[in-house]
Amino acid sequence: MLHYSFSITNLYLCTQINKNIMQLQFPRQISTYSGKVRDVYNIADALMVIVASDRISAFDYILPRTIPHKGQVLNQTAAHFFEAVDLIVPTHVLAVPDANVTIGLRCQAYPIEMVVRGYLAGHAWRLYSAGKREVCGVKLPDGLRQNDKLPTPIITPTTKSHIGHDEDISEKEIMKSNLVEAHEYAEMKHHALTLFNKGTEMAAERGLILVDTKYEFGRFDDRIYVIDEIHTPDSSRYFYTEGYEERQSKGEAQKQLSKEFVREWLIANHFQGLEGQTIPEMPDDFVAHTTARYVELYEKITGETFIPADMTNVNERIMDNTLPALNELLKNI
Repeated sequence: MLHYSFSITNLYLCTQINKNIMQLQFPRQISTYSGKVRDVYNIADALMVIVASDRISAFDYILPRTIPHKGQVLNQTAAHFFEAVDLIVPTHVLAVPDANVTIGLRCQAYPIEMVVRGYLAGHAWRLYSAGKREVCGVKLPDGLRQNDKLPTPIITPTTKSHIGHDEDISEKEIMKSNLVEAHEYAEMKHHALTLFNKGTEMAAERGLILVDTKYEFGRFDDRIYVIDEIHTPDSSRYFYTEGYEERQSKGEAQKQLSKEFVREWLIANHFQGLEGQTIPEMPDDFVAHTTARYVELYEKITGETFIPADMTNVNERIMDNTLPALNELLKNI
């Protein structure tokens, strides 16, 4: 449940904060990069300071409004899962010194995302309902309904774009285009399914179903690491376990925790990222509702109470919390 409320002033403050977040300057900083939702600082070509902003994207576009505390939710949810999988899959995380900050290895990212699907939902369902029975080279049986469990989890990769649209791609096409070496792709597949199985187990413990998710991987010193984020509301879709079977038998929509409700709002307001469409601006009440949904997922999936970080001077807070951890890591570089 949500433990705090928002005012118009709070919404304005959060918007201004996220416009200024790229003004940070760290020791031995070489360059900066602003992604869809994160600002990334290259430190000595060996480390990255990753600041999760409150920006929100959908259909591969950054939306006009920011979502208060979304960055904190993403960073702390990812940290929760990175810690849980650290012993089974190499992760890039070295420290999480602030609510919005992760320090990690500066890996060379692979140009594809590994999307793992355990249920027929979202993008895969939209293709299936349009008559397609193959997604990214993976054949699907006839007779499936929206949100049905798949016979076994499948991997449906996409090309990774920081600006434009991600595109579906098959394993055969990946090998043909030499985007990834065969042995590297095999290792990434193994890691992705291992992570999905662990995420499924952890979700079940919290009364949730991990429906689908995406993983990104990178290489550092000839080793493959999972990078970016895992099992967050931006990268994953969850259903509630309770009532799932009954809702499926009745053909009802599933109760879910994900970013899909944002996409549905955009579709209802005539935007799907298609050429010629204008991105609608969220009203204040929907912005506050979106924050509440993100917080709900954090509390449900982690079992912890969400404690909003101080927003009065975010840049100062980030620097005060991050510099000691960063300076300690830089001693070894």
